[in-house]
Amino acid sequence: MNINIYYGGRGIIDDPTLFVINKMQEILEELRVNVTRYNLYECKNTIPTLPQTLKDADGIILATTVEWYGIGGYMQQFLDACWLFGDKEKISQIYMCPIVMSTTYGEREAKLNLSTAWEILGGLPCSGICGYIDNTVTLEMNQEYVRIIEKKAENMYRTINQKMASFPASNQAVRQKVSISQAIDLTPQETEQLSRYVSDDGYVQKQKEDIQELTSLFRDMLFNEGTEKEEEYRQNFEKCFRPQAGFEAEYAIGIDDKKDKLILTVKGPHMECVYGAPKQPEVEIQTDKITLEDIVNGRMTFQRAFMSGAMKVKGDFRTLRMLDVLFPFEERKSV
Repeated sequence: MNINIYYGGRGIIDDPTLFVINKMQEILEELRVNVTRYNLYECKNTIPTLPQTLKDADGIILATTVEWYGIGGYMQQFLDACWLFGDKEKISQIYMCPIVMSTTYGEREAKLNLSTAWEILGGLPCSGICGYIDNTVTLEMNQEYVRIIEKKAENMYRTINQKMASFPASNQAVRQKVSISQAIDLTPQETEQLSRYVSDDGYVQKQKEDIQELTSLFRDMLFNEGTEKEEEYRQNFEKCFRPQAGFEAEYAIGIDDKKDKLILTVKGPHMECVYGAPKQPEVEIQTDKITLEDIVNGRMTFQRAFMSGAMKVKGDFRTLRMLDVLFPFEERKSV
């Protein structure tokens, strides 16, 4: 199931509509719905092409905020584009849930306008949400309001999934009889502009694919390089190990940009060096690759790295000092 969200507000931080659609998107994604959001204020130059995004949608959410009067210019432009350029046959199969939150008067009228506009376009209605919220914090902290939003999202999913029927509306009959849209004669300039929008969209999509391919390539290169470095660190610790009679400890060394930690487990004459998640190490260390390479190449000791602030340590500091005894990399360098 695919659901698109078209947000017609201005995107300000304390917009209560943003909280509502974020919560609905979260619930729908938990129900394994593919949700795509379009912020109209970010797409203001390409709003005439947005009706093309309806072709794969089973349902949509039209969300806006009444800040002084009405549904706002961005949402009105989108509905105009649906009327002028939208595929009416496809729209007739799409369910729409209106969401209107208001910081002033008029949320019910705005919600009704969205429902009426979608029905005139031939679309199918869903039960929506409207409300007056003077403080977004009140909305976020009220669990009753949150439950209402969750129920609306579940009802929308159920309506679309079961393809629930609805009674015909009079505004649909009016559209069929007198509100027949006329064919549009575009000027050459308008045709060129729309074609440029389409070509730009394809170009952007191609660029995204290229970036994803390059990202995957570099990720593989970095992974292979990181694997070689990890093996190198393990060999360095294994070759330089000097056991101390009766000494046992576990060290966990976290390296920046590495998911797993280097775990050194010392039990008398035996030492194990692996990458993974530590259990209960006596000493936990966090450092970067440069500092660790300075240590294993004999240019720095664990103690000096800690004293200089290049290494963060948590645990028994006496056990930490034993690292330079167990692994005398400077001695290895002089040899």
